[in-house]
Amino acid sequence: MVPIDMNGVLNTGTNTVHRHRNREARARTACGATRHVADERLDRIDVDRALSAREASKCGRCFSDGGGY
Repeated sequence: MVPIDMNGVLNTGTNTVHRHRNREARARTACGATRHVADERLDRIDVDRALSAREASKCGRCFSDGGGY
């Protein structure tokens, strides 16, 4: 079994995936855009999985190929 890399944070309210900050246990983002979002609206998830299974958008602050926030 291949472990899943939980390198993303999905904001379920906006369906936007962000880069996870410093591999902390809490779901915090590198860009800080979700610092005021409740923890229950943020899911740790693999970025590729968020894009394919959840059809999420990439944060433009976290990813150079992403859209805006």
